[in-house]
Amino acid sequence: MTSTASAPAAAAADADARALDILRRHGHHTSAFLAFNSETRHFTAPGIDGLVAYRPAGRRHVFQLCGPFAAEEDQDRLLQAFLDWARSEGRRVTAVQLRKQDLERYANAGFVVNQLGSSYSIDLEQFTMRGTRFMKTRNKVSRARRLGLEVQELTPEDLERPAIAAELDAIDATWLRTKGRFAKQLTFMIGERGGRGQPYRRVFITRLEGKALGYVTYSPAFGDTAGWLYDLTRRHVEAPPGAVELVFHTVVEQLREEGCRWLHLGLTPLVGLDTEHEAEGAYSEPVRRFVTLLSERGEKVYPAKTQEQFKTKWGPHVIEPEYMGFHKRPSIGAVWGLLRLTRAV
Repeated sequence: MTSTASAPAAAAADADARALDILRRHGHHTSAFLAFNSETRHFTAPGIDGLVAYRPAGRRHVFQLCGPFAAEEDQDRLLQAFLDWARSEGRRVTAVQLRKQDLERYANAGFVVNQLGSSYSIDLEQFTMRGTRFMKTRNKVSRARRLGLEVQELTPEDLERPAIAAELDAIDATWLRTKGRFAKQLTFMIGERGGRGQPYRRVFITRLEGKALGYVTYSPAFGDTAGWLYDLTRRHVEAPPGAVELVFHTVVEQLREEGCRWLHLGLTPLVGLDTEHEAEGAYSEPVRRFVTLLSERGEKVYPAKTQEQFKTKWGPHVIEPEYMGFHKRPSIGAVWGLLRLTRAV
């Protein structure tokens, strides 16, 4: 018999299992696993095999992550059901990390859609570090190895050990201090350490003479380009140059040995912007100018250029625009709500 105290936990576990099953079957977005972050909620509608991932913000806004996770023939109905629910709650919907194939659907549903940034993917069957383009990166990896840095994948049992958790916490703390006095961990459109998704992620840590100096997490990617999503990168202030590159290269080689085809690097907001990517007749010119201004002068809000440089130096084979959509019309309140939700401000 299930006790009343454990019944809510059992129901939550069942809901999580159903959500993960939907993401595995319908999560074609390379960042779909981010919908499984602990604070992200899942909207479902009767008779539809799918979900919408979202988070409320304040009293008037709700932010949807990616498009509807459902079969193609069910996505319009699921999106409309979500919009109806949001209206009944007195909230306006803003969607982020939409893909190009979502544009027509969202325009038809009354959204104004603008490019938010670009996402990057590496085809591991084509990837190589040969040639002059990768000379600096190869030198960094070689230097890190000569210094004695080692890379280890942490097992699920390792991640449950208090000593390991303390090491990772210490890396987080020193990494955050390098970002400035008021910096916070970003959230929502980025992965997390721990939470309900922890058993499904992979964590690689680098050490020098036993001291933990950095780690990188990888989340599963489903759908047509199944593989792994390069997610959190945390580097201790004492880590020598090349520590992160060594982890990256080590993981690439391991994934290829395992037969993995795709390594996704995820969305970088505010980069790769181009008017050619905008949805004709469905985008806002003021929003386009605002996003461009942030791209040019908003490094304090988000280190977009640094992220872009790191991702492009690996020679990604696929670069795709990603979008944000405002239901009915753009609003300053929605933009501010998104910045607050992601802890960018």
